[in-house]
Amino acid sequence: MNEQILKIDKVEICTESFGNPKNPALLLIMGAMSSLDWWDEDFCLHLAERGRFVIRYDHRDLGRSTTYAPGTSNYTITDMADDAIGVLDAYSIEKAHIVGMSLGGMIGQILTLRYPERIESLTLIASSVFGTEMEKLPPMDQSIPDYHTKSASIDWSNPEATVHYLAGGWEILSGTKPYEKERMYKLAEREASRAKQLPSRFNHALLQGGDQYYDRSSEITIPTLIIHGTKDPALPYEHGLALAKAIPHAKLKSLDGTGHELHSEDWQQIIESIVEMTKS
Repeated sequence: MNEQILKIDKVEICTESFGNPKNPALLLIMGAMSSLDWWDEDFCLHLAERGRFVIRYDHRDLGRSTTYAPGTSNYTITDMADDAIGVLDAYSIEKAHIVGMSLGGMIGQILTLRYPERIESLTLIASSVFGTEMEKLPPMDQSIPDYHTKSASIDWSNPEATVHYLAGGWEILSGTKPYEKERMYKLAEREASRAKQLPSRFNHALLQGGDQYYDRSSEITIPTLIIHGTKDPALPYEHGLALAKAIPHAKLKSLDGTGHELHSEDWQQIIESIVEMTKS
């Protein structure tokens, strides 16, 4: 693993890479309020062992990337797409395969429309259509926003309370497969130890922009794979079905019983699917 802090258009973006830079590049884009840590290191290493050059990174307001004062809005989802391209530029990568989870999948869709010459394939995990169609789909389970209202009372200087909150956030996103408590706490500890300013994560709730890319999924023509859990409480399975219908020739891989998560029981299926999708 190789960490770099990149200067991209006056902001700092923290990245970590795995594998041989001469191999096909995979850019992993995580979802809202989730640092690069939630792309498990072992998951990244498995992809690298399959002949891929893997890059994960912290969005703005997360991890070791640039953070802003909590409760402020300083960038759009389009800016976040430009951050991703800036990462590729910094690594001198002309074309890459994009793997985006949740919000990361929506950023991936914008990338494909905004920079079509830079993207070779698109894998969308636990994501949704970007546009007005999303409003017609089932909403997230109310337990999720209810859980995050607790953040207002958290003492972020208390490591135990912070890790408990971060790990617990993934428990409410799980499906019917066993909650991986030990793994989630380990990842939460790493995120808490790396983060410059944890409360800034909630700035993602104020994210706007990208209107010019609304309802344009039908224009995506590159190879696209959709991976979605059948028990996703954040973006229910219907969101994956809608993506598969909206993007021409997209392939859908369903994960039975999986929630809004990268459950280790699914890693083999996910990795095999990504490797197949990213064959040159």
